[in-house]
Amino acid sequence: MLLLGIDVGTSSIKVSVVDAQTQACVASAQYPDEESDIISPRPGWAEQSPEMWWEHAKAAIRKSQATDRYNPKDIGAIGIAYQMHGLVVVNEAQQALRNAIIWCDSRAVEIGNKAFKVIGEEKSLSRLLNSPGNFTASKLAWVKANEPELYYNIDKIMLPGDYVAMKLTGNITTSVSALSEGVFWDFQDDALSGDVLNHFRFDKSLIPGINPVFSEHGRVTSAVAEELGLRAGLPVTYKSGDQPNNALSLNVLKPGEVAATAGTSGVIYGVSDKLIYDPQSRVNTFAHVNYKEEEKRLGVLLCINGTGSINRWVKNTAGAGLSYADMNELAAGVGIGSNGLRVIPFGNGAERMLNNKIVGTHFHHIDLNQHGKAHMFRAVQEGIAFAFRYGLDIMRESGMNPSIIRAGKANLFLSHTFTEAFVNATHVPVELYQNDGSIGAALGAGIGAKAFSSEEEAFSNFKKLQVIEPKAIDRYEPVYQEWKALLDKQLNDE
Repeated sequence: MLLLGIDVGTSSIKVSVVDAQTQACVASAQYPDEESDIISPRPGWAEQSPEMWWEHAKAAIRKSQATDRYNPKDIGAIGIAYQMHGLVVVNEAQQALRNAIIWCDSRAVEIGNKAFKVIGEEKSLSRLLNSPGNFTASKLAWVKANEPELYYNIDKIMLPGDYVAMKLTGNITTSVSALSEGVFWDFQDDALSGDVLNHFRFDKSLIPGINPVFSEHGRVTSAVAEELGLRAGLPVTYKSGDQPNNALSLNVLKPGEVAATAGTSGVIYGVSDKLIYDPQSRVNTFAHVNYKEEEKRLGVLLCINGTGSINRWVKNTAGAGLSYADMNELAAGVGIGSNGLRVIPFGNGAERMLNNKIVGTHFHHIDLNQHGKAHMFRAVQEGIAFAFRYGLDIMRESGMNPSIIRAGKANLFLSHTFTEAFVNATHVPVELYQNDGSIGAALGAGIGAKAFSSEEEAFSNFKKLQVIEPKAIDRYEPVYQEWKALLDKQLNDE
């Protein structure tokens, strides 16, 4: 059986076709080649068109088929991964009523903060495992308050991957994992949160039917099958947010296992079997892909908005004509500490680990006679690594103490400079794998379609590429402490 995985990213849509028997990727494609735009009508706002995701998903599927490496009719199941925490609203005709408000949008921060206080901080944390913060529920409350006529035309709310699944199948579903990432789920009652619904006065009918992550979420319609050359009735058997899916793709399913990614955003994601939470909701706990009422599996998630975003910004600003590989090579030619240049890399909206403050990006100690673009490239990558260390220390307060972290050899982990800074700043070795979100989604589809006898069997051919050990902790630690002092000063000045 072949499995199709679709990864609905912020920058692009990637698809992969995987052979269930060997777990090998048969073909993959990405669309568009250039990064998709984020619409920002006002500072701190971030939107994308759901219809753009669908058109890009179809284009990526056609592009993968154009490789002629497989017969599309041999695909037996579809899995979807997607950017988390977004809000898509559709009417009864399944038409999107507005642009999606995506993960890095900051407009609903104060709405979530007020809900946190009214519901009660202890109740929110013990039941939701989070503050309502800037998550999907708060974004929906913003729409209700600011676009009331549109709000009353909403039939169903959903996350980005749910929209693509709806376009494929005409069916709308959600899961406990998805509802928890929107902060709609009460973990004490294992049910929709009455506190959240009552506080915001949301009608329960807005929530789609709840299915397990690994289950059938609908079947491809005849019209879509004909348009894309797929089999009519092909089931969608997996849907997950990108970070739980990234953990799945790295075989991070058991308590104590930890994954990391450094793409558009930066994430450390650890699995726990306890209902743990951060008292300040700086890191967040959601239901993992394999969460069951009788067997709790929670994902403890640290998210940094401005990782790949600032790396892209510095490339576009100071690296005209250079590839990311060129930038990495130049950065490697500069010594540890970037000759005193320090970068605070938070410039992509409110940062949850900084108590939802909008700190911005800051370059410190620029010496016009000494610092060039190579120093900027290294200082940015070091600053991102230090942001990971800062967040991991918060996770450690909640009992998450990884002895090793798994990551895909992609994005910033392609840079030796970043990876070296990451392991030495965090004091934790990294195992690198050839993983990919769309491949993870395909394997998830196989688990949901019962193509594997167990979750473990889906990774029976899983092999690590390399292990990077920290060997220069004593050289990075003083640089990190100086960086942290600059950040602390910035936070205190806010």
